[in-house]
Amino acid sequence: MQHYDYIFTGSGLSALMTVYEMLLSGNFDDKSILLLDENAKKVNDRTWCFWDEEDTPPKGHPSKRGESLEKIVSKKWNQAIFANEKFNRVLELAPYQYKKINGLDFYELVFKKISEHKNIHFLNQKVVDFTELGNHCIVKTEQESFTCNKIFNSIYNPNAVTAQTKFTLIHQHFIGWFIKSKEPVFTPDCATFMDFSVNQKGNTRFMYVLPTSTTEALLEYTLFSKNLLPKEEYEAEIQQYMKNLGITEYEIIEKEQGNIPMTCYPFWKHNTKNIINIGSAGGWTKASTGYTFKNAYKKSKVLVQFLEKNISTSLEKTDFRKFHRKDKFWFYDLLLLDILDSQNELGSKIFSSMFQSGNPAVIFKFLDEETSFIEDLQVIWRCPKMIFVKALFGRIRSLIAV
Repeated sequence: MQHYDYIFTGSGLSALMTVYEMLLSGNFDDKSILLLDENAKKVNDRTWCFWDEEDTPPKGHPSKRGESLEKIVSKKWNQAIFANEKFNRVLELAPYQYKKINGLDFYELVFKKISEHKNIHFLNQKVVDFTELGNHCIVKTEQESFTCNKIFNSIYNPNAVTAQTKFTLIHQHFIGWFIKSKEPVFTPDCATFMDFSVNQKGNTRFMYVLPTSTTEALLEYTLFSKNLLPKEEYEAEIQQYMKNLGITEYEIIEKEQGNIPMTCYPFWKHNTKNIINIGSAGGWTKASTGYTFKNAYKKSKVLVQFLEKNISTSLEKTDFRKFHRKDKFWFYDLLLLDILDSQNELGSKIFSSMFQSGNPAVIFKFLDEETSFIEDLQVIWRCPKMIFVKALFGRIRSLIAV
């Protein structure tokens, strides 16, 4: 069997982001790396958005590593709308901008970088099993098997979450249409971040709109809820929303759909000395919002720095069980998910209380997990207090029961 220093089982956002950081660091050029995925990453299968300071790469990118993701940002917005059935607020995002990256642009950027390094290989094969055996690991695909020193696994196992009841699982699920309309109804420099004016139907439901011109936009009907919907219901809601905007004729350019797990389940407890779970499989998704891009960027950087501490001596010294660390934001997310689990219809009320009069820059900084405790309070105190107090006592009772 062919042996590698590192094998990535799955090559989604977090895996490719980690490999990209490894390449930029320059400290892994003598390590053999294999990426395995049944998806060849040749199509534009998703869109990632994140807020960041104007004309900069995501915060924390070391300048010595040079290359920025800014060059593949396809659109930026300086304003964003937050709305519900009672109010509509245009948020001035400065010093932030809301930025969009197309999946295919990111794939092409990373694979071009990979092609410049002979020590990295990609195989379009489906992983069926992997395991740790002492100081090495075995990975099996449908075609062959490989051995390695370390595994980075991004294949999500839903059974780990659904088999327990201590930690809530909420899905962020959506269908999006990128359309071109006859009528010029969109404002190109203003995205719709969350529009809760749509019928909530006992859930947390909103429309998300990313305009690229006066006649072109991505419209996504999105829910934070336990259960998925029939495809027809998402699309009927998109059609109704377009009708309300005054759109009578349109062409669908592309479609996308997704289902992102939102949970505070401790995936890191499944890490072993030589196997680490990353991406959704490792709990890298921001649990309270479902945002993945910025979290994957930050955590991949920290992971590569963790690897670099021991790379000069021996791979055996790297113990993935020591990687994870819980913080205050994990607990904030835990309480919000507990609320959405028991009273899913409260999502609109909670997010509206934050955005109706709060400082957008502080809120986005809070959602990026970069605020001080004083700044945390500026956001938290705007939320319905009794709802969170009840969730806090409920969580305390569950801990005592254990």
